Amino acid sequence: MRNQIEFEVSGKYALFTDPLTKLGGEKFSYQIPTYQALKGIVESIYWKPTLIWIIDEVRIMNPIQTESKGMRPIEYSGGNTLAYYTYLRDVRYQVKAHFIFNPHREDLIHDQNEHKHHNIAKRAVQVGGRRDIFLGTRECQGYVEHCQFGEDESFYDRIGELDFGTMLHGISYPDETGSNEREVRLWKAKMQHGVIRFIRPDECTLIRKAGEGTAKIFGSENMQSVDDLHSEWFDNEVNK
Repeated sequence: MRNQIEFEVSGKYALFTDPLTKLGGEKFSYQIPTYQALKGIVESIYWKPTLIWIIDEVRIMNPIQTESKGMRPIEYSGGNTLAYYTYLRDVRYQVKAHFIFNPHREDLIHDQNEHKHHNIAKRAVQVGGRRDIFLGTRECQGYVEHCQFGEDESFYDRIGELDFGTMLHGISYPDETGSNEREVRLWKAKMQHGVIRFIRPDECTLIRKAGEGTAKIFGSENMQSVDDLHSEWFDNEVNK
């Protein structure tokens, strides 16, 4: 697919919190990463407001395992109390994603150089991302490296279909929708032979309103142009 990147992300722990389990102060991870969590990982690899990343597929490489830990989160009223968080353990995923240009960013049309964005994204994968990688939450460090999607053996290669029911797909923010409303998207996730193929955000039909917001304004004072960034990363190689 056009403008696509492929990579593997792994880590000792992951916590893709099911929001229904947060009501009592505990946290329990979904069994698989959400679209939104993977989008956050891709955006940590490379992101600019000019782009919208679309997550195409994720391949679950290791068996799904969980581990509970006692935590003492700080309460809003002060002090702390004991809570149990259930993490995924020893996770490893192959991810395939591609970018499109944000149609609601007409002010950034000058930054829409497809070739340069794609080259930078591929290089960012090779160096493990431009920012720290987290697997769902900050205490779960992740590590990115380039891979060929489908290479190596997955624990689930010989397992037909697994249904994970209705779960969070992601959150739609004003920057990417052109609307002043935030929306929570749900979908029915299924895995076939270890691969989950995501529907696009605009294909989700289970949507709930989640408040209002406004798109952030970007300009030369808070955003580096793709031309400058590409020159910074690649011109030295040309001149060698």
